[in-house]
Amino acid sequence: MPIAAPLPKTAALLLAAGLACAATAASAHPHVWVTAKAQLVYQDGKLVGVRDTWSFDPEYTAFVTQGLDANKDGTLSPDELAGLASENTANLAEFGYFTKLKIAGKEQLFADPTEPRMSMVDGKLTMTFLLPLKTPVAPGRGVAALEIYDPTYFVAFALSEDADAARLTGAPAGCAATVTRPKPEATKTADAKPGMSEAFFEALTAAANYGSQFANRIIVACP
Repeated sequence: MPIAAPLPKTAALLLAAGLACAATAASAHPHVWVTAKAQLVYQDGKLVGVRDTWSFDPEYTAFVTQGLDANKDGTLSPDELAGLASENTANLAEFGYFTKLKIAGKEQLFADPTEPRMSMVDGKLTMTFLLPLKTPVAPGRGVAALEIYDPTYFVAFALSEDADAARLTGAPAGCAATVTRPKPEATKTADAKPGMSEAFFEALTAAANYGSQFANRIIVACP
């Protein structure tokens, strides 16, 4: 099965040279747009993992799926996308999978991702994977705060407006999730500030804190 190039570590998502084909030369940061959903997974009363679901913009979708239609039937099946899903999920490790979870203010560690999968949904490439917690956490240990963002702002994440944008699966009774999104005007003016040149963004690394101002947050409180 032909496999498209994995997501470069520049921002672990996409295209050093390839994005130039998907975006105009004048476009500035961000370069990739993702609509995200998150599912917090509980088992035996404990939070055991986070399942991320990301839908990519049409330009990225068109670029990264080139040559993957192995049977030439005009559609891309999950099987044809399986290799790309596994490789790209693994390449996100350097950036913490763009997913940060804190409980009572303490950052939690994730084990290697499992169940990577890609599919085409409404003409957009959609990727999902499960991030297991290295140490499951019982409710009552503090409020859980999940953040989804790219520290370099190469990728712009927007939490879906759908009702299932933030879901709790298997959570104890009384647990509830609250969603907070970045202000739209903040993302629109990100490049308009002094010093916000493309060179500025290219100098950012996974350790940068710039993208945190555009974080999507899901707060979960349990009795």
